[in-house]
Amino acid sequence: MTDPAELTVTIVDGYVDEPAHFGVPPYVSTYPRFTAGALVDAGVPESHIAYHTIDELRDERSKWGDVADADLLVYLGGMTVPGKYVGGTPAEPDEVRELAWTADGTTLMGGPVRFGVGDENAGGQEMERKDLDYDFVAKGDVEAAAHDLVASGLEGFGDRMRDNEELDRWAAKGAFVVEDHPNHPDYLIAELETSRGCAYRCSFCTEPLYGNPAFRTAESVVREVEALYERGVRHFRLGRQADILAFGGDGEAPNPDALRRLYAGIREVAPDLKTLHLDNMNPVTIVDYPEKSREAIRIIAEHNTAGDTAAFGLESADPVVREENNLLVSADECLEAVRVVNEEAGWRPGDDPSAAPTTGEAASNRLPKLLPGINLVHGLAGEREETFEHNKRFLQQVYDEGLMLRRINIRQVMAFAGTEMNDTGADIARDHKKQFKQYKSEVREEIDQPMLRRVAPRGTVLPNVHLEYHEGGKTFGRQLGTYPLLVAIPGEYDLGTTLDVALVDHGYRSVTGVPHPLDLNAASMDELAALPGVGQSTAGDIVVNRPYASLDEVNVDADLSAFAAVDAIGSAD
Repeated sequence: MTDPAELTVTIVDGYVDEPAHFGVPPYVSTYPRFTAGALVDAGVPESHIAYHTIDELRDERSKWGDVADADLLVYLGGMTVPGKYVGGTPAEPDEVRELAWTADGTTLMGGPVRFGVGDENAGGQEMERKDLDYDFVAKGDVEAAAHDLVASGLEGFGDRMRDNEELDRWAAKGAFVVEDHPNHPDYLIAELETSRGCAYRCSFCTEPLYGNPAFRTAESVVREVEALYERGVRHFRLGRQADILAFGGDGEAPNPDALRRLYAGIREVAPDLKTLHLDNMNPVTIVDYPEKSREAIRIIAEHNTAGDTAAFGLESADPVVREENNLLVSADECLEAVRVVNEEAGWRPGDDPSAAPTTGEAASNRLPKLLPGINLVHGLAGEREETFEHNKRFLQQVYDEGLMLRRINIRQVMAFAGTEMNDTGADIARDHKKQFKQYKSEVREEIDQPMLRRVAPRGTVLPNVHLEYHEGGKTFGRQLGTYPLLVAIPGEYDLGTTLDVALVDHGYRSVTGVPHPLDLNAASMDELAALPGVGQSTAGDIVVNRPYASLDEVNVDADLSAFAAVDAIGSAD
């Protein structure tokens, strides 16, 4: 038997993206933390556990020594929804194999990769189960497999799911690995699990493969947040659940008291947190339990941070597609759920949230507290030409009613073994590819851009935008949170820093902003020209007449008060 206290373990994070779980940077998923906690619980010392992301290994070949020399290599990864990523690049199958080939010790692979692997991380394809040359593949929970493998002296394990009693120990014990993440501490948001599994069985979704909902206690989640907070994490996302409203209940009905214990507890142990967001909220819960849902949504909006998004799984507004795929809500029911979230949580916080106006010209210049997002999936059984029109009509109705959506996610299905879509495959998605692209472009132009202007009008301030990359003479960045806006800022600022930004223009799914407040005595021509009503000529006039002692001295035909300020001390110099 190998003594666990003498083992060395390397965990490689190839990133995950699931219907209810983010793990591509700046997000760190639960998998590496829970696995590390399970290893410690099995007797492996913290100091014997190395943690690397796949991007680290790409950038620093010297770190492959940890892969080669470890007694146990644990690879974590898998994408069960398609996506495009800025903060990191998920591991491709060939890279995953190379890790196994490099490792001299025992190799274990786990995470959603067990559901299947495609040629690329994209929609419209079938996913095939492969072992990718690993000694062991965890067909249950990888953290349970790692624990049991160590306990067996690296001889083997029985595939099983961990229980919440184990997770109560492992979640907090594994918090230490976040300190080894390249983004730690400032540009890292920890994904938090409140439950797994789903009470419903939509045809395409992998979440039901985890079984019926299994809820953690509020106290367990709060202890994990406290452990992460003590390790320097300040950004948190309650994203690992099928429906946040069902937390602490029977899997369907809301439990406002449990949500209050969860959110108030997090605020108590993490008093200086910077981000507290969520992800999935099931519109059928709002439809079936309207009053309890309203109370629960008010509790969330009281405790979260602004710019939060509750993703709604409408999937399709076509009644034929809904029937054939066991989808939960009709277009009319989803519309009512959108109304409820707008009414209860669509207010904009100010410096004093309790006194902040929620609507109209006097409203604060911040993003709304919590808005719904809409997920639409194409390539499902029963999809036809009319499906695209049903979806567009639904989105147009949301807009015409004056409601707000923070995000519209349109994607094509990925077909996994174990789901009903495995029988249909990706044939429908491939057949409709051309129509899908045209329809998606129309939605971006006709709905996304005007909706974005409504949600984030000119002058909206986004605090703490993290600057990520340069392109075309601009600097691009995002806030940390759920589906944050991509912001383009004129000029090239130092990457890895943060800026407060005021919005000046809108793309289809991104915005243009300038530093806030913008010092007119120091601003560049490009920044000045980006201000509404200014342009290059007026920007030149502003520059020529500098310095100014106050904003009143700036004699231009544009209202700059929401964007610009003058540093009177600086101008006096």
